Amino acid sequence: MSTIVFVHAHPDDEASQTSGTIARAVAQGHRVVIIYATDGSQGTLPEGEAGSLAELRRAEAEASAVVTGAQRLVWLPYHDSGMRGWDSNAAEGAFMRADVDAVAREIADVLDEEDADALVGYDWHGGYGHPDHVQVHRVTRRAADVAARRPRYLEATMNRDRMRRFAVEAAAQGFEGWDVDAPMDDGNPIGTPEAHLHWAVDISDLIQVKRDALAAHASQPDAAGMLLMPPPAFAVMFGQEFLREPDRAPGMVEGWPFD
Repeated sequence: MSTIVFVHAHPDDEASQTSGTIARAVAQGHRVVIIYATDGSQGTLPEGEAGSLAELRRAEAEASAVVTGAQRLVWLPYHDSGMRGWDSNAAEGAFMRADVDAVAREIADVLDEEDADALVGYDWHGGYGHPDHVQVHRVTRRAADVAARRPRYLEATMNRDRMRRFAVEAAAQGFEGWDVDAPMDDGNPIGTPEAHLHWAVDISDLIQVKRDALAAHASQPDAAGMLLMPPPAFAVMFGQEFLREPDRAPGMVEGWPFD
């Protein structure tokens, strides 16, 4: 069995992007470690909640791990940078400002401690351009290179062409306004073209796990918004998770990458 380390920018990113893959890996006997790059402190503490948003989001991540079965959570000492252009981008301790080599060494220390077989980060623009997601891409690529035993390196992303097909179908049924090619936080469209993907992981049998992992992050409007989708539509939209593997030959395979 393998040890797979996932690096996510914020608590809840593991639920929306890789919770099905994590759950399948655990079910098959693999060890899963999730490294959170930031405390997720940007946002608003829900009314009636005591303490800090960072404390709440840590508890939500722990609840999500109970759902997916992830065996270890690691928290890097950085703050959520917020969206591009926010004042928090310049704050002391913001993840986007951290030294890439220093963060890579912190991640590599976990890889070495775990003798990790695989490392999963993000694509080159973090899926949608959030500065913390882009930084995850930088530091995970570097961490793979400086680890004592170089792990297999993969990148979580979204299938832009698949989303475009869904948008066409939605428009045909009268649901207009979903422009998949609209610029996101960094000016680029969401996700990765299908031609640049390597793995489509079928998680349709784990769709309730994905819903429950998202529900664990109740403080997050984006997670709550996804759960507003009717279950059949949610199952179609989120029934696959996608990965790039830069060292692999071109071509997307519908299958399981961690055999």
